[in-house]
Amino acid sequence: MKKTLSIVIPTFNEEKNIAHLINELDRTLSLTEYEYEYVFVNDGSKDETMAALKTAAWSNPKVYYIELSRNFGKDYALKAGIDMTRGDAVITMDADLQHPPHLLPQMLQHWEDGYDVVYTYREDSNPHADRFQKMASKLFYKFINRLSDLTLENGISDFRLLDRKVVDEMHKITEYEIFFRGMTKWVGFLQMGIPYTPAARHTGEASYSFARLLKLAIGSIMAFSVKPLYIATGLGLFFSLASLLYIPYVLISYFYGFDAVSGWASLIATVAFFGGLQLLVLGIIGSYLGKIFIQTKNRPNYIVRSTNMVKKHDIVKL
Repeated sequence: MKKTLSIVIPTFNEEKNIAHLINELDRTLSLTEYEYEYVFVNDGSKDETMAALKTAAWSNPKVYYIELSRNFGKDYALKAGIDMTRGDAVITMDADLQHPPHLLPQMLQHWEDGYDVVYTYREDSNPHADRFQKMASKLFYKFINRLSDLTLENGISDFRLLDRKVVDEMHKITEYEIFFRGMTKWVGFLQMGIPYTPAARHTGEASYSFARLLKLAIGSIMAFSVKPLYIATGLGLFFSLASLLYIPYVLISYFYGFDAVSGWASLIATVAFFGGLQLLVLGIIGSYLGKIFIQTKNRPNYIVRSTNMVKKHDIVKL
């Protein structure tokens, strides 16, 4: 019996890429010995992505779609697709064709060789990224590696293959602010990384701004580490001990009759500095408390508005 592959593809405003991506994947996967299906997750697109997916599903029995009720974010869209797949292996990739389909045979070969997770990471010589994007990417991963309990290669992407036993473990994860690139590393198993050079986007533009990247970095660190709390504790301890150095100055001034020169500028600067430090520490603690508060509500990671998967899969099972 042939092994089955489920290719999960989150989509957000990708109407012009759907048909071309399916053609490229069909060209590659039709040469393999696997049965395969495409699971597109429409993450609240504002264009005609949903119409394009329905058209593709009508003409191609291998195409399935999951329409989320709103935009939940890429990682939640990935989880929605992974939760509903049935393949022996699940491959996740973007819809903009920057993840080259020609790498799939190599990834599948590593899987057949016994690797449970085959992930990809961008090479430094990415010809389609400007200087700012390259610098932001390096800072992003350096920031995460320093402050979290994970080690991620610079440019690690969402183009990966997961064995069914890894997917089954992913099903159990219901935490708030999922970061799949880190979660894939966290689950362990036997993993293999492949460098690749991203292709040019077929159409459209990248949706990640610097602000979104910064938010992602902070959320990812807090999802996998409590080091920021330790850093906040260390800062508080350092400045508390440093303030003790002022005591000898006060005592000498008192007993020897020295008149300390007072100045508003230095006083205000000191108060502002320590006030800002306290707000920083409280902000770090508050962020962790906020994540706990949201998690305790136990809301679903995503809400499905419509899908053609249940009906088609029931037919297959019959």
